[in-house]
Amino acid sequence: MSDAMEGNLNQIVEVIDLHKSYRLGKNNFVHALRGTSLSIKKGGMTAIMGPSGSGKSTLMHIIGSLDTPSKGEVWLAGNRIDNLPKKKLPKLRASKMGFIFQGFNLIPTLTALENVALAAEYKGLSRKESAKLARERLDVVGLGDRIRHRQSELSGGEQHRVAIARALVNKPDIVLGDEPTGDLDTETSREIIQMMKEVNMTTGTTFVLVTHDPEVADSCDHQIQMRDGSIVDDSASKIDGSTKTLS
Repeated sequence: MSDAMEGNLNQIVEVIDLHKSYRLGKNNFVHALRGTSLSIKKGGMTAIMGPSGSGKSTLMHIIGSLDTPSKGEVWLAGNRIDNLPKKKLPKLRASKMGFIFQGFNLIPTLTALENVALAAEYKGLSRKESAKLARERLDVVGLGDRIRHRQSELSGGEQHRVAIARALVNKPDIVLGDEPTGDLDTETSREIIQMMKEVNMTTGTTFVLVTHDPEVADSCDHQIQMRDGSIVDDSASKIDGSTKTLS
């Protein structure tokens, strides 16, 4: 374990000297991350902000093991994950992480319940247990009466709630959102952020949200500002490091 992680086990994520370069041509590289280091405490809500091309989505994708760094270390809940074999990454993501993307990525032919349960089945749970957990999570996000509705029968905000329920179904250590309210109107965005805050406060699930929206960032207790692949501001987190678990 790194000295940083060993020194403070209240950190859910520790990123150390992270670099990421993409080759665009024979001698043409884009340096998306340039020596980024940060810590994220358990049980809080963190916003990662910055202009397009600042590296914020790249950082989130590497934290979520959806991409690999060119150099550096990524630790999740005290375990290093950037050097894991590729065959172990799907299990890691299914058991430890939840993801919310701007486009929701729901399967339109499935009901809300089936969309959420599918993530639990992917983890290896039985269909019965997956459906039970899916119902519980849909209740948590206020959709207990819409479980049989398909995507076309749900509003944008309701679809977003289904995506959040899906992200929570496997009781992850951390939920990662990439512009999770980017295509919602202002009022619906506020409702969704408030709902995520309530989930965060009642379950202790850590949320990390990449966003352009200052209102979303202001609702979080930890803000990280990025520019040109580096962190230019990292506000002090206000959370106390206490943890809870999804029941």
